[in-house]
Amino acid sequence: MQNNFYQAFEEKYRGSSELIQTRLRVYFPFIEQLIKLSPNTKAVDLGCGRGEWLGLLTEWGIDAQGVDLDEGMLDLARKKGFKVQNKEAILFLKALPEASQLIVSGFHIAEHIPFTDLQKLVQEALRVLQPGGLLILETPNPENIVVGTSTFYLDPTHKNPLPPLLLSFLPEYYGFNKVKILRLQEPSFAIEQCDDITLLDVLSKVSLDYAIVAQKLGKDELMTATQLAFKANYGQELKKLANLYDQQIDAKIQVAVNRIYLSHSWRITQPLRWIMAKVKTLFGH
Repeated sequence: MQNNFYQAFEEKYRGSSELIQTRLRVYFPFIEQLIKLSPNTKAVDLGCGRGEWLGLLTEWGIDAQGVDLDEGMLDLARKKGFKVQNKEAILFLKALPEASQLIVSGFHIAEHIPFTDLQKLVQEALRVLQPGGLLILETPNPENIVVGTSTFYLDPTHKNPLPPLLLSFLPEYYGFNKVKILRLQEPSFAIEQCDDITLLDVLSKVSLDYAIVAQKLGKDELMTATQLAFKANYGQELKKLANLYDQQIDAKIQVAVNRIYLSHSWRITQPLRWIMAKVKTLFGH
């Protein structure tokens, strides 16, 4: 019974395997050219869960294996034919040979472990990645106010939200060559076409998740292969949405003021307002 709890929780609050796999395809542009250029296409997924990412890696021709501590999740992955083990992520990484993996990934694992362990994870990932290899870490986005103050804590195994600038600094500090923040899973919201952004939009329509993609230094052709993916923009930022909200509020205030100035009553009372201004000046008010 206990083994099924997290499986049921994921189904209800994170989504079906099919939905998650659709979302994970956003990372393919980072990987596509590396597969063609790399003689060794092995990958490890930390906290692999039901195996959505393992399925995509296999589809793309990558020799992938996963580790997790939840037997209920691992049973689902095994039934799909994936190579998975019940092992702790950092210990598993430490047992891998140096420069042996093209990809090290962890989807919604960073928020479950102490920060000191996260530091070790990033360092071990750098060691086991081959030159030009990628580290991918995805986590809830606390820039979304509803996520940061409410939905993050739905999961009792979550520790602390991780601001994007903090998580992106880790691989930068420990020696990765390129680091990109991807904001992900924002609600369907054509911000450029919306002329009535509400306060609720600002609070809830920033991207629900984000990821950092970090690349280990490698040959020029490997670094160039990911260039377009690293330059692209992803997701909805809080700052942009809040600025648009402020601009629309200012515009509405200006429209209201203009309507007052152009109104019949404003023109009729203009002489009285002029007299009152003079009286205030005369009496020092």
